[in-house]
Amino acid sequence: MKIRAIITGATGMVGEGVLLECLASNDVEQVLVINRKPGGFSHPKLREIIHKDFFDLAPIEQQLSGYNACFFCLGISSVGISKEDYHRTTYDLTLNVGQLLARLNPEMTFCYVSGKSTDSTGQSRMAWARVKGATENALLKLFKNGYMFRPGFMKATPGQKNVKSYYSYFAWMYAPGRVLYPSGFCTLQEVGQAMINAAIKGCIKHVLEVKDIVDLAKK
Repeated sequence: MKIRAIITGATGMVGEGVLLECLASNDVEQVLVINRKPGGFSHPKLREIIHKDFFDLAPIEQQLSGYNACFFCLGISSVGISKEDYHRTTYDLTLNVGQLLARLNPEMTFCYVSGKSTDSTGQSRMAWARVKGATENALLKLFKNGYMFRPGFMKATPGQKNVKSYYSYFAWMYAPGRVLYPSGFCTLQEVGQAMINAAIKGCIKHVLEVKDIVDLAKK
């Protein structure tokens, strides 16, 4: 099976890393990125839709059929915004996209990037962890082929353009961290390859911690 993937968040670090893996993979035959601004990539199997309002997908709905995977990498930090705004931008926005794609492509594999320490029980003291967990739970009800990715510290792929300026101050942590605390560190290449393998082969687990992501990337 060849993958025809929709990617969101491709102008961010995680989404760009996943996009690069998809463009390099022989298992992926077509990629559609939905961006709020041009991503600056050109590739024979890449299409880009510029669309700013993810709460109103009606203008582009007809272009979203015929895909068998969605790698949802769109997200924001909870720092500096209200709980209500974070819930709307994380839970409400993601579910608005997910519900439409589930209707258009019911057999789709949906990979969602939440994050390490996400809490699907609703018991965490951290509000963002509860919101991410609720988002995971809702997506798993929508997609039988849904996979929730919980990466920790992610090493950027060489050549990435969309890397936050502060990343350079922490990049040195990856090498010792991978050795001393492997359950907290992975590469964006592993995240992207794990998503590709989830779409092709599936996975027993539907909530993937760092070790699960690394193991799935190897299959």
